[in-house]
Amino acid sequence: MANNYDVIIIGSGPGGYIAAIRSAQLGLKTAIVEREHLAGICSNWGCIPTKALLRSAEIFHYAEHAKNYGLKVEGTVTADLKAIVARSRGIAERMNGGVGFLMKKNKVDVIWGEAKLTKPGEIVVSKTTKKPVEPQAPLPKNTLGEGTYTAKHIIVATGARPRALPGIEPDGKLIWTYFEAMKPAEMPKSLLVMGSGAIGIEFASFYRTMGVDVTVVEVMSQVMPVEDAEISAFARKQFEKQGMKIILDAKVAKVDKAANSVTAHVEMKDGKVEKITADRLISAVGVQGNIENIGLEALGVKTERGVIVIDGYGKTNVPGIYAIGDVAGPPMLAHKAEHEAVICVEKIAGLPNVHPMDKAKIPGCTYCNPQVASVGLTEARAKADGYDVRVGRFPFVANGKAIALGEDQGMVKTVFDKKTGQLLGAHLVGAEVTELIQGFVVAMNLETTEEELMHTIFPHPTLSETMKESVLDAYGRALNA
Repeated sequence: MANNYDVIIIGSGPGGYIAAIRSAQLGLKTAIVEREHLAGICSNWGCIPTKALLRSAEIFHYAEHAKNYGLKVEGTVTADLKAIVARSRGIAERMNGGVGFLMKKNKVDVIWGEAKLTKPGEIVVSKTTKKPVEPQAPLPKNTLGEGTYTAKHIIVATGARPRALPGIEPDGKLIWTYFEAMKPAEMPKSLLVMGSGAIGIEFASFYRTMGVDVTVVEVMSQVMPVEDAEISAFARKQFEKQGMKIILDAKVAKVDKAANSVTAHVEMKDGKVEKITADRLISAVGVQGNIENIGLEALGVKTERGVIVIDGYGKTNVPGIYAIGDVAGPPMLAHKAEHEAVICVEKIAGLPNVHPMDKAKIPGCTYCNPQVASVGLTEARAKADGYDVRVGRFPFVANGKAIALGEDQGMVKTVFDKKTGQLLGAHLVGAEVTELIQGFVVAMNLETTEEELMHTIFPHPTLSETMKESVLDAYGRALNA
């Protein structure tokens, strides 16, 4: 039967397309269903195009401060918003086309439309009600359409969408999600960001660097609530030095709209209300899984708190149905989805020694200025879990490479189990720490001890030396501070 497959994946985001590729590599007849854009939110509206915007902001910042590097820039440095957005969208289109190429290369059939599970082992694909969102690279030639398709194994990888608060729903004009924030028609003069997680703080950082008056409102007691408190406090101080206003322990209770501005009623912890007027408001209060209208309820697939419940291998409670990525719960990160995809498919294929993912070893990165990256337990969580800890810290201000780069505001913090020397967590803030964090991830995955880290030779001069010095500091042996 032409429409019969070994594996069908619903959704072509990072989890979906990686699952398709690995499935094909293992000799399984594979198809992937997509309704809107190949490569999913990450490549089209998230991870990649936001980094393009942030790169433009970074270059703009350097140009404005060229004299700090002994350079002269003639005239006033100006930003061409239309060109900045066009560059970002072009990069997204390139990523989109790249996934199409990978599907063709790996002989994965692409089914264009909206999929619905009708029974275990079967989906019906109907014409998409979603207008393909630009950029949409030409679809690969191996594209199929509406119809009934069967597979022994069906993987749901439908991702997530922005969460909306009642009464403060995004309208696309005055109240934005990341979709609108990524391609503004004009630069607002003032901006209120609701939520200081990765999405909120990255957009706050972009717009502030571009000269916008930015206020961030966070309901928790620290900016970037999931991060180590000490790292969060350091980052907050840097944000405020840049002119960003941050209000903690507060929530936006309601919003009044004018013709071209919004007034937010910000309720403080003590009950007092402050009215803040801004040109635009970005709602960045998290995301929710796309679990609706795909047949989960009719088949009895268990969901909880808006996501699909799975075991360590992506299996749901219904045989033959799996879930991976954001729709399967936190952490809602592209790299988590990709690794989850490989585990799920390799288990389906019957490979030996397939291990469940250890979520304690998944790094998190926020690409604000300064960057923040972490893996494992915070100091507070480690103590709460009963560990007797050793904590090491090392500042960028004592690192030669950071000084040479003109990026000496940062720090590395490491948390060890005093009893065993096990690295429990690593937390970084500063230039390029999103590239440095992987060194600690590898160390944790290999169950490296403090002794092995201290005997590892780090190249000089590099920012990575701060990592080793932080380890040394945890044991009273720091050499450069």
